[in-house]
Amino acid sequence: MKLIVVTGWVISGLWKWITAASIWRLMKSCWYSLTMMKLDPYLQIDAGTMSPFEHGETFVTKDWFETDLDLGHYERFIDEELTKNSSVTTGQIYLSVIQKEREWKFLGETVQVIPHVTNEIKDKIREASEWKDITIIEVWWTVWDIEWPHFLEALRQLRWELWRENVLFVHVVPVLRVSTSGEMKTKALQHSVSKLRELWIHANVLVCRTDSALTPEIKKKIAMFSDLDENRIIENWDQKSIYSVPLNFMEQGLHDIITQRFFGKTIECNLGDRKSKVEWLLNPVSTINIALAGKYTKLDDSYLSVVEALKHAWASHQTKINIHWLNTEQCEDQNREVFVQNFIKEKDIRGILVPGWFGNRGIEGMINVANYVRIHNIPYLGLCLWLQIATISFARNVCWLSKANSTEFDQNTPDPVIDFLEDQRNISKKWGTMRLGNYEAYLKNNSIVSKLYKSDFVVERHRHRYEVNPNYHDVLQNNGLFISGSSKDWSLAEFIEISDHPFYVGTQAHPEFKSTLQKPHPLFCGFVKECL
Repeated sequence: MKLIVVTGWVISGLWKWITAASIWRLMKSCWYSLTMMKLDPYLQIDAGTMSPFEHGETFVTKDWFETDLDLGHYERFIDEELTKNSSVTTGQIYLSVIQKEREWKFLGETVQVIPHVTNEIKDKIREASEWKDITIIEVWWTVWDIEWPHFLEALRQLRWELWRENVLFVHVVPVLRVSTSGEMKTKALQHSVSKLRELWIHANVLVCRTDSALTPEIKKKIAMFSDLDENRIIENWDQKSIYSVPLNFMEQGLHDIITQRFFGKTIECNLGDRKSKVEWLLNPVSTINIALAGKYTKLDDSYLSVVEALKHAWASHQTKINIHWLNTEQCEDQNREVFVQNFIKEKDIRGILVPGWFGNRGIEGMINVANYVRIHNIPYLGLCLWLQIATISFARNVCWLSKANSTEFDQNTPDPVIDFLEDQRNISKKWGTMRLGNYEAYLKNNSIVSKLYKSDFVVERHRHRYEVNPNYHDVLQNNGLFISGSSKDWSLAEFIEISDHPFYVGTQAHPEFKSTLQKPHPLFCGFVKECL
């Protein structure tokens, strides 16, 4: 069992996840098996109840666990699917310890942070690390925060239990530049390393976040005050794309430092395939404007996976995508059609992509947008809730069901084209009530989606409560809304499309969760191709 622990200090926002995920990318290219974990301080069991304004989007693992957006970052970098074992929160740890105490598992011992809480953390790490060569652990936020002592102490104990040569601490710190003089200052970095030692942890590698390369003098100074060899001072200066960071680390030999420490040898690292993808991303041959319609448009992290999936399609087509945000709440008044028309014309919008969310705010605006793009043959890709919105819009405007709606938004609608498939109306809790994680879908022959996937069977991730009401499947399809993908028993609509439209596709899933730079998702690639 070998651990790489990524910590940070001085300020947040250093993007430790990029360092952690880039290290995985390097070590995977050296043919080692790995897993990743993130230790989070919050007291929630998972991120499912967090507002996007609080913590960005909620990411879903294949095994039905709701976690924060950093696990999405990991998967996009490593091209592998993680599980619920990769996300550990303080809430999980304390809940487990308290449950064990109530079940008399500690036989009357006084239950304390040390050893009971720290032992629980260590058990979580051991469970996730089983059968893997290396486990990479990101400790979220900054080291000296009050939320962190239990996690750092557990990691310090593991370093002692596993022997020092089997645990490597990578500390991410900023090298600050004074704007008036342009000088790089290292004093905050020095204090960071010193404070880490007060916790009996010695950083083995420093990753220095800078706006440009370090001078030899600065690098030597950092090495001296950190008590490290100069080759262990890794520079992580600003890149044009975050996907360039593993290439930067490789050029500085970070993989050699790790393999030499853990295995007593160096192994060649080959990132040639990634380099070509990054080149396509940085050097597009054309440009296109696409609208992202939503209600959390003031915070980019709310739709982070969707934005990154578009970048993957961008690299695949060597086409730069300019994203323009369309707030659907502005599409709800009497001049909604004029507003949408002017927005599309002024921005030269070639397609509209709509991510999923919850709640009824902005819903009527969404329905109006879905109808507008249908009538005017504008390429449209709707995710999760937007399959339901497209269905409501179609039912109202084509099937003559003028009051069609979802029971999520109108419990008394006479035409509940979107509804629960079981009686959950009296459930008051906000967790454990959704269809989460991986689900199978069977695709109709010659449908748009079957051609894009090049298959009649797919597995996608979900996060939703409501479904297209099976009682309305026939009336929708008879009027032209084709249910092109369903569950095995055909009761759950997984994909919809309109055959006489250039590209009008909705999916009940979240395909953005499975898109990576190496393997851009076929739905996003097909959408961008049609926009071109």
